[in-house]
Amino acid sequence: MQLEYRVYRLELEDPFGISRGTITELKTLIVILSQDGVSGYGEATENDYYGVTVEGMVERLESLRSVIEEARLEDSEEWWTQMQAHLEDMPFLQCAIDMAAVDLEGRLRGLPVYAMWGWSIDKALPISNYTIALDSIEVMQRKLKEHPWPLYKIKLGREDDIDIVRALRELTDAPFRVDANAGWTVEEAVEKSAELKKLGVEFIEQPLPADAWEEMEYLYAHSALPLIADESCRRFEDVEKCVGRFHGVNVKLVKAGGMNPARRMLLHARALGLKTMVGCMTESSVGISAVCQYLPILDYVDADGALLLKNDIARGVQVMPSGYIFPSLPGTGVELLD
Repeated sequence: MQLEYRVYRLELEDPFGISRGTITELKTLIVILSQDGVSGYGEATENDYYGVTVEGMVERLESLRSVIEEARLEDSEEWWTQMQAHLEDMPFLQCAIDMAAVDLEGRLRGLPVYAMWGWSIDKALPISNYTIALDSIEVMQRKLKEHPWPLYKIKLGREDDIDIVRALRELTDAPFRVDANAGWTVEEAVEKSAELKKLGVEFIEQPLPADAWEEMEYLYAHSALPLIADESCRRFEDVEKCVGRFHGVNVKLVKAGGMNPARRMLLHARALGLKTMVGCMTESSVGISAVCQYLPILDYVDADGALLLKNDIARGVQVMPSGYIFPSLPGTGVELLD
């Protein structure tokens, strides 16, 4: 196997704010694995909250070059297990490598990843939401008007949360989802859930801090709206902990450590009766095309990351208000633009 990687700087069309802060650009690492003249692509972005830097990922990747290049890919899930010992403490990099391996396996087999896993897109697929980042109410209203969409996710986490949703509701009848990014107290969450339900909100994503398991039990019993875990559900062992505390889980590929562990988490969640969702970071179409492979087993999806960029670096699955256009290429269907 051959290993390459590239580092890109992704610029956003608009500042992207959540309860923890605002970004205007970020760096992303693209991992390229090649075998028998075929290449697969994976992605992981830097992330301050999780202490992930592109420089740190590149340093570890270089230290693993001989391990990777001496390997031969036959089964990406088996290969992920072999690589876990080297990458257990770096799930973002593990994701980029695993995503590239899954893409490569699909291309070598001549199948889209979803078909390789035995799934079909010949049925109704959940529409992705479009995210309205946290900003002044006036700016959030402008963003909504500039991006007509059938479903929105609204970033919250301030004292004026209800005012924000009320102001946005004046502009559209589309369903809303809200994401507090762990920015509320349990008392706030109970109170706001009742008001948000009146405003046509579908569910609340990650209302409390990631480790507030006891408080989540109380909120689960008293919330007027369903609750979806994000920061609280990073690895396989977290899925079962979400039962009785959340109604569903939002699995992020980079936090899970790749496409293979994310698939295991989602199937486990379904078996436990939890709703399933895959979300994205602010990332290019490399990562988004990987996210879209899970659509056949999802109740909800947040796959708008590349739509928020000024400079997407790839083409792959196209995310549209009406659904998706899947490329004819196998694997995740990605092509880099340069």
